[in-house]
Amino acid sequence: MTEDPFVVHRSLLFTVAYEMLGSSADAEDVLQESWLRWADVDRTQVRDPRAYLVRTVTRQALNRLRTLSRSREEYVGEWLPEPLLTSPDVAEDIELAENVSIAMLTVLETLGPTERAVFVLREVFEVPYGEIAEAVGKSAAAVRQIARRAREHVAARRPRVPVSRSEQQAVVERFLAALRTGRLQELLDVMAPDVVLIADGGGLAAAAQAPIHGAALVASMLALPGRAVSAVWLNGAPAGRIEIDGRVAAVSLVVEDGKVTRIHAIANPRKLTRLDEPAELAR
Repeated sequence: MTEDPFVVHRSLLFTVAYEMLGSSADAEDVLQESWLRWADVDRTQVRDPRAYLVRTVTRQALNRLRTLSRSREEYVGEWLPEPLLTSPDVAEDIELAENVSIAMLTVLETLGPTERAVFVLREVFEVPYGEIAEAVGKSAAAVRQIARRAREHVAARRPRVPVSRSEQQAVVERFLAALRTGRLQELLDVMAPDVVLIADGGGLAAAAQAPIHGAALVASMLALPGRAVSAVWLNGAPAGRIEIDGRVAAVSLVVEDGKVTRIHAIANPRKLTRLDEPAELAR
């Protein structure tokens, strides 16, 4: 028996939904809704099941994203994407790893729903403009313009200098070692002077409700003893898992020129449910 196309392409469909929503829980809901629609389709009329399913997931994710955009305006403190535990193998696909990174998902959050859908489908999954037009309900010409604007928007906000996997891993290891010791100078040595710490507690965990700027202030906040710090792979990149007094946080770092320039700390417990089993991501 031939395996159902939805099952065959499930990792791809999850990745599309997650890239658009920044939440695995919402992505799973979108997949469930898409599966119900797929179950009612006359398969003999579907020429390209993969393309059909990507369009279906995109439409459902767009509907969900428009709803979430309103609720995120009322979110307590800073909103960050939900981190996913991934295997180191995800990093082998450099483009996939870059596009599912916490840093990139945070940038994508600054796009409108349609712009985000077009950017994700075109730049990440290389979907033809005609298929994107069908998915988002626009003309192919309009989609090209949207893609150009979204590309420029993202390029202006993403990290300026590409970093090799080995350099990223070395700097992350230094940062995590400094966290373990809680020594102020070791933290200062690994961070850029203008480092920014963004924390997401969602009103459910202790976290700064606005970004913290500057190495001295960030280091003084992080230089605390009694933490269990372990290295993990999150969203295709080396990262950290921190436990203190039974509470867990995930830490993702942006590295430029051998220094940590941005720290994303997710402490909202509702966003930490995917830290025990690696997510399967695919393009």
